[in-house]
Amino acid sequence: MKSQISSALSDFFFEYETPRQVLVRNRRVGVVCRLIQLGVLAYIIGWVFIYEKGYQSSDTAVSSVFSKMKGVGYTNVNGAERVWDVADYVFPPQGDSSFVVMTNYIITEGQKMGTCPELQGKANCTKDADCEGGSFKRTGHGQLTGVCVPANKTCEVLAWCPVENDHNIPDPPLLMSAENYTLFIKNSVTFPLFQVTRSNLVEGIDSSYIRKCLHDPEKAPLCPIFKLGDIVKLSGFNFETIAKEGGAIGIVVDWTCNLDVDIKHCKPKYNFHGLYGNPGETDKARASVGYNFRYAKHYLDGSVQKRTLLKVFGIRIDIIVQSLARKFDIIPTLTAIGSGVGIFGVATVVCDLVLLYLLPKREFYKNMKFKYTDTQAQDPDSEAGSSETEASKK
Repeated sequence: MKSQISSALSDFFFEYETPRQVLVRNRRVGVVCRLIQLGVLAYIIGWVFIYEKGYQSSDTAVSSVFSKMKGVGYTNVNGAERVWDVADYVFPPQGDSSFVVMTNYIITEGQKMGTCPELQGKANCTKDADCEGGSFKRTGHGQLTGVCVPANKTCEVLAWCPVENDHNIPDPPLLMSAENYTLFIKNSVTFPLFQVTRSNLVEGIDSSYIRKCLHDPEKAPLCPIFKLGDIVKLSGFNFETIAKEGGAIGIVVDWTCNLDVDIKHCKPKYNFHGLYGNPGETDKARASVGYNFRYAKHYLDGSVQKRTLLKVFGIRIDIIVQSLARKFDIIPTLTAIGSGVGIFGVATVVCDLVLLYLLPKREFYKNMKFKYTDTQAQDPDSEAGSSETEASKK
């Protein structure tokens, strides 16, 4: 028993088994095998290594974005002239990566808390019984008092009076001058895995260049100052159309970097996309059009609290950072090579199927490939107790 265990251990540690191979001289099978191997090789080199960069490890960036709008707008509504600066037309004012630039508005001045008739279509009535006191209409402006105002044929409400009338949106937009506003984007990214930090103010983008440059995809692709009209145009919208009722535009800052080359080649690319709706759609095709919100400025007139209400139509800007950095790494390289070598086995499997099941001489190839043993009639003196079948001997 001891000798058998020792022999088994000796065989395990000091013997090597190699698979038996059969060389088949067949042109059709040989061509199929080489074509499959060539296809696998093209996949490994072309797709895995060249296109997918399988020899590199990748990382995404931690980023921050600062923005600043500049420009002055002018309006003249019913003889009332007004100049609008950044503090008036940008919401919120903190310079975040998402903000709204006002391009049109409906203003209701001198509102104070009191009772007044509701707008036509909001709470119509013919008698007081039609106005349930203490109730609210979903699209109304205040609480119903239970009184019907005969002159207007609408219910009286407790609200900020006079109530806002937003049925008629100014056309053309009041702030068409917004087309000439400029946006400055300052963006920095850090790839933690590679300990690399970059800013969109890359080499050559200094103070003197920023003062005179304006972004152009062809002539000045790295300039971080953008004209609002150009942003709208590059996103596929018409400025007057989107300025009237508002919309949303995304500015994508794309950092796709190959860190195997000089770091100065890691530069941002700017892309512009219309995020709200399809620019080709007509207004009638959509249930809700544009982007708007309300903003109130409160003040005291003597001892009476009043407010100026603005319904703001604007362009919402979302600055989105998209990043991917790659660098050579031995681990993914070896993994890609190992998986490629394993795929080469597909050629052997396919050729074996052709040999054993499709060719006319498939029985002959089976006998050459496989060695059969007869477990019922073994010769103790034969090598390993195996014997060839009559078919294999032929």
